[in-house]
Amino acid sequence: MSATRLLVLGVVRMYGKAHGYQVRRELLSWRADKWGNVQPGSIYHALKKMTAEGLLEQVAEDAGGSGPERVAYRLTEDGETEFMVQLTEALASDEATGYSMSAAVTLMPTLPRDRALALLRQQLANMEAHLTATHYAREHAVELGKPPHVGELYRLWSAHAEANVTWMRGLIARLEAGEYVMAGEGEPAFGEPAR
Repeated sequence: MSATRLLVLGVVRMYGKAHGYQVRRELLSWRADKWGNVQPGSIYHALKKMTAEGLLEQVAEDAGGSGPERVAYRLTEDGETEFMVQLTEALASDEATGYSMSAAVTLMPTLPRDRALALLRQQLANMEAHLTATHYAREHAVELGKPPHVGELYRLWSAHAEANVTWMRGLIARLEAGEYVMAGEGEPAFGEPAR
């Protein structure tokens, strides 16, 4: 699961069509290089790769009379499907990394509220299972044949797991209370395609 892939698809989808520099500028304005590990060069690579895979198609975009014509991209039907698959997997899968989860939360408003809540509840179940496992490992490290100091690693993992569970419960509660504009709620939601 690639945060870069999801974010590039999401930005192109949001604009309807976008050239590489526009995608790069948008993602850097979000500071996705810091929280999503999105490197500027990987954006251009992702655009080319996803074009070769048929997820994006190139469209000419006029440079406005000065300079060369730029190549812009837009999602194909397969690209729209891939965007939704990547987004839903990142929100619900226990394989989601911190980078892909961050990307998915950024683009979460492109989903209807009920769909987002269902995916987040699945992720919460994954997080709670991970928390249980880290607590068990922390409490039984020596019995499991680990050196005593390795218990500190399990304490660190437990602290992260507890923070993740607390945050996810809060996010679910905020969405249930109607916070944030989500897809299909009348107003344009963040990340929805340009109209």
